[in-house]
Amino acid sequence: MLGICRGRRKFLAASLTILFVPAITWIYLFAGSFEDGKPVSLSPLESQPHSPRYAASSQRERESLEVRVREVEEENRVLRKQLSLAQGRGPAQRRANHSKTYSMEEGTGDSESLRAGIVAGNSSECGQQPAVEKCETIHVAIVCAGYNASRDVVTLVKSVLFHRRNPLHFHLIADAIAKQILATLFQTWMVPAVRIDFYDADELKSEVSWIPNKHYSGIYGLMKLVLTKTLPSNLERVIVLDTDITFATDIAELWAVFHKFKGQQVLGLVENQSDWYLGNLWKNHRPWPALGRGYNTGVILLLLDKLRKMKWEQMWRLTAERELMSMLSTSLADQDIFNAVIKQNPFLVYQLPCFWNVQLSDHTRSEQCYRDVSDLKVIHWNSPKKLRVKNKHVEFFRNLYLTFLEYDGNLLRRELFGCPSEADVNSENLQKQLSELDEDDLCYEFRRERFTVHRTHLYFLHYEYEPASDNTDVTLVAQLSMDRLQMLEAICKHWEGPISLALYLSDAEAQQFLRYAQGSEVLMSRHNVGYHIVYKEGQFYPVNLLRNVAMKHISTPYMFLSDIDFLPMYGLYEYLRKSVTQLDLANTKKALIVPAFETLRYRLSFPKSKAELLSMLDMGTLFTFRYHVWTKGHAPTNFAKWRTATTPYRVEWEADFEPYVVVRKDCPEYDRRFVGFGWNKVAHIMELDAQEYEFTVLPNAYMIHMPHAPSFDITKFRSNKQYRICLKTLKEEFQQDMSRHYGFAALKYLTAENNS
Repeated sequence: MLGICRGRRKFLAASLTILFVPAITWIYLFAGSFEDGKPVSLSPLESQPHSPRYAASSQRERESLEVRVREVEEENRVLRKQLSLAQGRGPAQRRANHSKTYSMEEGTGDSESLRAGIVAGNSSECGQQPAVEKCETIHVAIVCAGYNASRDVVTLVKSVLFHRRNPLHFHLIADAIAKQILATLFQTWMVPAVRIDFYDADELKSEVSWIPNKHYSGIYGLMKLVLTKTLPSNLERVIVLDTDITFATDIAELWAVFHKFKGQQVLGLVENQSDWYLGNLWKNHRPWPALGRGYNTGVILLLLDKLRKMKWEQMWRLTAERELMSMLSTSLADQDIFNAVIKQNPFLVYQLPCFWNVQLSDHTRSEQCYRDVSDLKVIHWNSPKKLRVKNKHVEFFRNLYLTFLEYDGNLLRRELFGCPSEADVNSENLQKQLSELDEDDLCYEFRRERFTVHRTHLYFLHYEYEPASDNTDVTLVAQLSMDRLQMLEAICKHWEGPISLALYLSDAEAQQFLRYAQGSEVLMSRHNVGYHIVYKEGQFYPVNLLRNVAMKHISTPYMFLSDIDFLPMYGLYEYLRKSVTQLDLANTKKALIVPAFETLRYRLSFPKSKAELLSMLDMGTLFTFRYHVWTKGHAPTNFAKWRTATTPYRVEWEADFEPYVVVRKDCPEYDRRFVGFGWNKVAHIMELDAQEYEFTVLPNAYMIHMPHAPSFDITKFRSNKQYRICLKTLKEEFQQDMSRHYGFAALKYLTAENNS
């Protein structure tokens, strides 16, 4: 601080010189012609004003005065030039000067500085951050475990990406669940100049499991203590963040604060903004030892290289062991131990201005550390109440958080111009595939969709399911968009087994879905439903991509490939488990067909048996599915035979056949070239037949399609001639690919198509 302000004083002195030198010069010249209040003679001939010598003398004096004025102006010009050079010095030179002369401006934990010192520090021009090099990589470490924390990390990352101008390297200490979710998310997000590395949190448990912790973060809340040991040995510094953080500025500003550390300062922390460590929140409240109010560890700047040299690992372990003898457990996880270490070694900490961690916790005093909400840089939702915490400006904070929560993450895929990024194989392959497409092709958008990488967030809600040990378990697989959410509760009531759903949503719709699910007793009571969000991009509904995502993330040996508009009969889950055993699905290539029916009534008394269903068919309450608009789709099921069948029977593939089937989890994926409406299931059934799957109809199984408004894609198919032309082109190309792949056996598909 002293060095920076000294430089400012030099600047001020030089400025004053420019202003006052001309004035002093004129005063001097003017005053020089007076003595004792009377004019002083400038020449012996002054008493003779009309003499030639007086005129010549006056001329010489004027010339002399002009020369002196020009000299002063030249001096001013030189001073201005020096000042402009001083102002324009490069960031590296400024940073060098700052780092040499800077002393700790925010104090060493004096709690009285919270309002006076910190507010003054926030607005001080002398506290301006030094610049960070344009393409310097900023390292960020986050501990993340479980489904909910994985959602929180996304919002944090969005806020960082929104403001950033530098390459980022995220170091994620994650359990198996978070790693699966976040690895898929970042792989499909494809953000330029962002690198992700994972570190197995489960392997670190033994390092901290000996510390009892009462905090809701559990064992993972202690893992920031072992970052010096966990992160790469060549990593010198890192910003450590909690998952419940929101950035309101460029993270490079925080990274720049490292240059202000001096001496043995190795930890950058914001003072705790509650009275927790003062021990006066309630009677008999006994917190861990801390310096003054202590420090909050939601945002930490770690100088890893120096911490390792100081033997940080040994330091915190000895402190924790000593304090646990009397405290028995931690209340605030790693924060208690960090503060106990700092209490013994105050020289370790560099106190950050409080706007770098505005803590919205219970009993917070955060309102006292800023004058205006526009001063804030980092908001920390460190109360278990999260968005429901009480604060004078909580609406502002909540709106900022919701902005990033619902912000379209696809917009953050922007390049950092002028910064070379590491080669990404997936991105390069994608660009190569897209470059091979003809943009003048009328079906270009259809073809492009096949290669579009959709950002995908697996297991958006908590998922917990262990498949049955008898290897007969079946998962219902389906896909949906926002307009079909109302079907979820009904399906859960009809199907008690595991479900894998792919939802095609925008970021804002994903949050609407989250609120809908959390408000539903039916959905919240089910932990065996995997919700996988595929984020919207492009103009088509990627139906087969969604099916593939849902299929890929099942944990059972078999799957029932359904659609969201169908309600399975009561008890179908158990019936299918028995059928896969009876028909030896494990050792044979079979596709078990569940006959499909439909109703045109929005209110239906669902049939509880096959006999009841047949009665409703006879009365006209139910119909075989699509018999009046697309008979070929399900005609090969042979509903006439099904009416009286008591044992499974085999049927042959026919053109345009698209039944709903139960298959092993290793069955082929759906073809992604088919998007929106048309041929998406037909192509898949054709591929099953080409691979010699045997189609077997189950005699006592059924499902019923519930009525709904026409989808946007079927409307486009019916109204757009080019849409239908492109679909026909894609069908022909698919059949040609089948012929090349399966040879002579696939010729029947071309013949069948021509005859249909």
